[in-house]
Amino acid sequence: MVYKRIFAIVLDSVGAGQAPDAAQFGDQGADTLGHIGEFYQGKLALPNLGRLGLSNLHGAPIEGVPVAKPAIGAFGRMTEVSAGKDSMDGHWEMMGLPVTRPLSTFPKGFPASIITKLEKFSGRHVIVNRPYSGTEVIHDYGEQQMQTGDLIVYTSGDSVLQIAAHEEVIPVRELYRICEYARTLVNGPEYTVGRIIARPYVGPDKDHFTRTANRRDFSLAPTGDTDLDALKDAGFDVIGIGKINDIFSGQGITRGFHNESNMDGMDHVDAVMQEDFTGFCFTNLVDFDAMYGHRRNPEGFGQALMDFDARLGTVLDNLRDDDLLMITADHGNDPCFKGTDHTRESVPLLVYSPSMNQPNLDLGVLPTYADMGATVLANFKVAPVGTGTSFLAQVTNEG
Repeated sequence: MVYKRIFAIVLDSVGAGQAPDAAQFGDQGADTLGHIGEFYQGKLALPNLGRLGLSNLHGAPIEGVPVAKPAIGAFGRMTEVSAGKDSMDGHWEMMGLPVTRPLSTFPKGFPASIITKLEKFSGRHVIVNRPYSGTEVIHDYGEQQMQTGDLIVYTSGDSVLQIAAHEEVIPVRELYRICEYARTLVNGPEYTVGRIIARPYVGPDKDHFTRTANRRDFSLAPTGDTDLDALKDAGFDVIGIGKINDIFSGQGITRGFHNESNMDGMDHVDAVMQEDFTGFCFTNLVDFDAMYGHRRNPEGFGQALMDFDARLGTVLDNLRDDDLLMITADHGNDPCFKGTDHTRESVPLLVYSPSMNQPNLDLGVLPTYADMGATVLANFKVAPVGTGTSFLAQVTNEG
């Protein structure tokens, strides 16, 4: 074992430029980080991400983020091989389980066979039932939902079934129960959906509705063992922060924390860093995606990056010599791009330890997200369970 603790932070949706197969997804030209830099016209201040090598890996430097000369750690990009560009696909692939078959999507809404069962179980009528922006759908139908008690059911370009309801009309526990039932309807073989998402909101009227932190994802259970399972089975601590527990349906995780926001998530990271454990801490920060990417808000997205960067300084200061930090993303969600869906992009990979003997190391473009999980397993001398090739030997003297 080289590192006693490994921390991985996923900046949900912070893509690093179009992926090689972006054309297959209609995402040619997507570049989340590059376009945010352009939007800020040189005022995107990310000193900590910058010194880790964020602009070094991007091909062209991100406007406002100087190329580090030298970077204090290793940097590169990872390419997704999974069939989709959803959070579940990305996180499963990081942990050695790429999604090789496209999951079900519903560009014309969900079939009657699903909706009828959902209505019968819940005793509530379903409205909308088509692709829709999450903020726009509660603006357009939230008042109707409050008056009738209906379920707002909608989807997107990803494999998701989302149910929105006002918390004062349908209590959160009831909404969760309905979503748990919906999960049972789309586990295959006819329809296989990646995530059922509970989307509670509050507010008096359409101009003041806001979605709450009681969002919960009910993900498809992993279809095989993941690197998290291998670590847990080998007796290591596996700590999930944010929606990690939801994405993996709790499998392979020894302890989890729910995030109210990015900053709440970083509070959890800071707290865990003060603990003496041996294993892996896996964090997802979702605000980039949910609050700004899907809403096509580059100003808010950039500010969230700068807020994270400020908190990253504390993480770097608190890292021990036998800690390893990895920062990455699960997909893109370019706030300057067309539509409101995720974008097929490569993702950044920043790797650092105070004891790293190979600073300013260019890892290049890794062929799969699974290389990250393979590196974690290699560090803890756990046999690989899926795909991926460790890059541990490149950043240490051990493989």
